[in-house]
Amino acid sequence: MAPTTPALPTDLANQRLLLVGGCGGIGRAVASAAVQAGAKVAVLDLPASMARHPLPGVHLLPVDANDPASVDQAVAQAHQQLGGIDACVNLVGFMSAPLALTETPNEVWHEVMHGNLDSAFYISRAVMPHLRASARGSLVHISSGLGAWARPMYGAYGPAKAGLLLLMRQLALENAPQVRVNAVAPGPVDTAFLRGGTGRSDEQGAPPVPTEALAKLAPMGRMATPEDIVGPVLFLLSGASAYMTGQTLFVNGGAYMP
Repeated sequence: MAPTTPALPTDLANQRLLLVGGCGGIGRAVASAAVQAGAKVAVLDLPASMARHPLPGVHLLPVDANDPASVDQAVAQAHQQLGGIDACVNLVGFMSAPLALTETPNEVWHEVMHGNLDSAFYISRAVMPHLRASARGSLVHISSGLGAWARPMYGAYGPAKAGLLLLMRQLALENAPQVRVNAVAPGPVDTAFLRGGTGRSDEQGAPPVPTEALAKLAPMGRMATPEDIVGPVLFLLSGASAYMTGQTLFVNGGAYMP
């Protein structure tokens, strides 16, 4: 089945939405859909990523998600520009070269943990007071199916995303009922992320991704596109998921069925 444009929720008009790491493939698709739905959107990302992928209709603010002081400052700036923050989507993360766990050097382990898990902690801590002040606070972390389904050669990335899923549940428990916290865990999505991340790779010079082999892993018979992830994210930001918190939506074409 070919991908389709997701239907837009009707209650996102005037929602003040913060997208951290929003210049990546999924982030750009979410930003575009949210703007179409009437949301006020601020995107935080690396300056190089913003220069490569300018986004119309949104506030663009630089951030280094690995630096807690930078995160605090950027979130405060977004709060000021938007007049508040009702919702946040954390899209920050990257994948290292394939390595078995016992063959992973210390520096790679720490870099992957820092860039996927520590950054999520910094973002959550910075944005939570603003979300608690909103009448419809919602935080969505983008994790990965690899955080729940162990596969070979993802020695650091899988544990980092598993930690992110537990961090999400801890936040959901500690901040209910004022703020809902959920996660979306995609399978492979054909974006620059598979080549190391928007901020780490040049899509023109990156090695080819084995899309045909990855497509065969999914009963749906194809790889995901960014648009396939938009619908689940917007659902978790909308009132349609008002009684959901601490949950993970696995979006992988049926490749992993927990």
